[in-house]
Amino acid sequence: MDSNVKELATEVLPYIRVYKDGSVDRLVDSPIVPPCNEDPETGVSSKDIVVSKSPPISARIYLPKHVEQSPKVPLLVYFHGGGFCFESAFSFVETKYMNRLAKQANVVVISIEYRLAPEHPLPIGYEDCWSGLQWVASHSIDGGLKDEPWLSTYVDFDRLYVGGDSAGANLAHVILLRAGSEGLNGVKIKGAFLTHPYFWGSKPIGSEIKNNEEREKLATCMIWHLVYPEAPGGIDNPMLNPVVAGGPSLAGLGCSRLLISVAKEDLLRDRGVSYYHAVKKSGWKGELMELVDVEGADHAFHILAHESETAMKLIQKLASFIV
Repeated sequence: MDSNVKELATEVLPYIRVYKDGSVDRLVDSPIVPPCNEDPETGVSSKDIVVSKSPPISARIYLPKHVEQSPKVPLLVYFHGGGFCFESAFSFVETKYMNRLAKQANVVVISIEYRLAPEHPLPIGYEDCWSGLQWVASHSIDGGLKDEPWLSTYVDFDRLYVGGDSAGANLAHVILLRAGSEGLNGVKIKGAFLTHPYFWGSKPIGSEIKNNEEREKLATCMIWHLVYPEAPGGIDNPMLNPVVAGGPSLAGLGCSRLLISVAKEDLLRDRGVSYYHAVKKSGWKGELMELVDVEGADHAFHILAHESETAMKLIQKLASFIV
């Protein structure tokens, strides 16, 4: 046997391989790209910042062209997707998406670079995102942090939004529950959008029933076991299955506006629809809730097929939600 050949511990194809020596091959990552002083397509400026040295949390922040100190603009705190174990706030596709969203919504955007599993298993990613949001919110307090001038100079913290796609939408959901129960340095989250949220559960629903054979071998199951091996309740942990019996009440979501976006061809679609109806029935006291269901589209199409007309329309819809 070739001593240079690494022994495989586990793999979830086509996404990731993990070896017994602890090394990881991420097979579908988009290339990392630098920030840009002025994006040639959108005119948006971006830079990379340190949120925390211990734990190590960083972010990419975006500032649209022509934003002034007055009037100040909304802020979107964003959590990228990638099954908690691949992709980056600094990748090409995420940067492309954030530039377009920042321009169309005319908002400051900060995309949190949280630590990835399996090297850093959940709940570390949840904690990193919560810490990142707390750091952002601290810029709103008189006498608080002023580490990042784009936040303290241009942002109206009465219009704070959070959002995410896929695993990032899952992160946003968990963050909303925590903000609802613990508060956020006196700052209230005005709204949130969850795009193609990564939710799952042991009992099949909707179209999942047709494909219920070898359910444990689906990537939706295998990824969760990889990234959160110690999750209480396994696949029915409330962080992954927010409608499971005994989970936290969705009435506690800490925002007043909520948009759920799903795609007709996405395996996760029915979970997003179920979540939408569960929030409506929960007694949540928000002022606006909306479900967007895109025909003929698959998971994360607005990022992976970012030049398509369908992607452009969804980005515009998300942008118009941030007011």
